[in-house]
Amino acid sequence: MLPPDVCEDYIIEAVRARMILDSRGNPTVEAEIVTRGGGFGRAAAPAGASKGIHEAVELRDGGREFKGKGVKRAVYNVNYIIAPRLIGLDSRMQRLIDNVMVRLDGTPNKSRLGANAIVSVSLAVAKAAAATADLPLYMYLGGASGTYLLPVPLMNIINGGAHAGNELAIQEFMIAPVNSDTFHEALRMASEIYHELKSYLKEKYGTIAINVGDEGGFAPPMKETREALDALVEAIRRAGWQPGEDVYLGIDAAASHFYDEERKVYKLDGKELSSEELIDYYVELVNEYPIASIEDPFYEEDFDSHAKLTTKIGKRVLVVGDDLYVTNIERLHRGISVGATNTALLKVNQIGTLTEAFDYAFLAYRNAMKVIVSHRSGETEDTTIAHIAVALRTGLIKTGAPARSERVAKYNELIRIEEELAGSAIYAGKYAYSSLHEILGFYH
Repeated sequence: MLPPDVCEDYIIEAVRARMILDSRGNPTVEAEIVTRGGGFGRAAAPAGASKGIHEAVELRDGGREFKGKGVKRAVYNVNYIIAPRLIGLDSRMQRLIDNVMVRLDGTPNKSRLGANAIVSVSLAVAKAAAATADLPLYMYLGGASGTYLLPVPLMNIINGGAHAGNELAIQEFMIAPVNSDTFHEALRMASEIYHELKSYLKEKYGTIAINVGDEGGFAPPMKETREALDALVEAIRRAGWQPGEDVYLGIDAAASHFYDEERKVYKLDGKELSSEELIDYYVELVNEYPIASIEDPFYEEDFDSHAKLTTKIGKRVLVVGDDLYVTNIERLHRGISVGATNTALLKVNQIGTLTEAFDYAFLAYRNAMKVIVSHRSGETEDTTIAHIAVALRTGLIKTGAPARSERVAKYNELIRIEEELAGSAIYAGKYAYSSLHEILGFYH
C-alpha cells in the first residue's frame, strides 16, 4: 500500500537506457523513464572536449570500439543496477532518487556507474514527473506562478582552443544580443550577425575561414585574440547593430589549456605571460572592446588570480567560473570564500545530478552571484538546458552558435517556451542592454 502523500500515477514503472551518438559522432547515454500515469521522460548525457580536472567522470569502455569511447558499461549500469532501485519510487522525489544513485555509485566523482549514466537518468526522471503532471519541464522545475525570465544567449561564433583547429589560444568568442524586447528578436539579431561574420571571414581569409568548430562557430585561420574580437565588432556593425549598446562580446579563455604548469606561464598571442601580466592583458581588452563576460580567465586551481581580476573588473564584467567550479558545490564554496568570481557556470553533467546542480545554483544566488546555464561541446538534440535556464531564471544561457541542429534545438525550444508563456515572460536583455552585468540585478 502506498503512503497517503504518494500518487500512484507518479510511480516509476520502467527505466531503460541505450547508446546514441552525440554531435561529434561519439557514443553517449540516453535514458528513458515511464511512470504508471503514462508520463514519459527521455534525456541524454552531453560530453565536453574541454573538461575541468574535478568534473564527475564519464564511464567509457576502452578497447577498440569507437576508439575506446563506447558506453556499453554505462548503459548496462542504468538497465541492471540503477533501474531495479528506482522502479517503484515516486518520480517527484528528485532529491531522493538522485541520492539513491549517488549512494549506489559510492565514489566521490561518480566513476563507478558513470556520470553519463547518472545524469541521463536524473534528467529523464524530472521530465517523466513533469509529463505525468502535464506540465512543461520549466514550469515543473520553476513553479507555476511568477514571472519567467527568457535568457540572453551567449553565442560562441568564433571557435579557438580545444574547439577548433586554428592557432587561437582563447577557446570561445561570443556575442550577447541584449537590446531587444523578446528572445526571438534577440535570436534574429544573433543570426544576422553570424551570417555577416561568415561573409566578412570569407572576404578576408577565403573559404577555409568558414569551416565551423564543435559548437557551430567559425574556426578561421587566426592567431591573435584581438583579430577575433575585431571580426566580431565588424560583423555586429555590418548587421546594423551597435557594439556595446545593442550587442556585447564575451570570451571563454579556458586558460587551463594554454597554461604551462611547470613554468607557471600562460602562452597566448605569441607571448608568455605571468598571472599578473595576464590580469593586465584582460583589463586592456575590457577597456578596448565591449566585453561583458570573461570565463575561466586563469588556470583552474588559481582561485587567487580569479579573485584579483574580479576585484579589478567585476563591477562591469561577468567573471565566470567553469573549470574553476565544475558545478561542484564544494568548489563553489571555496570560490565564494575568496571572492574568486561573480558568476558561476552550470553544466549538469559536470556534477551528475539535477539535485546537485540546483543546489549549486541556489548557493550562488544566496551569495549574490549570477548563474549561466551551459551546453557542452559534444551535444545532443536534448533541450533540457533551455528549460533549466528558464526554471532558474538565470537570465543567461550558453549553447553555441545559431547553427548546427544540436545547438539550434535549444534556441528553438526557447522560442516555443516564450510563445507558450506569452505575456508572463520577460526577455532578460530588455532590462539590461546598457550593462549586461545588471541583467539579474532586478531579480535576484
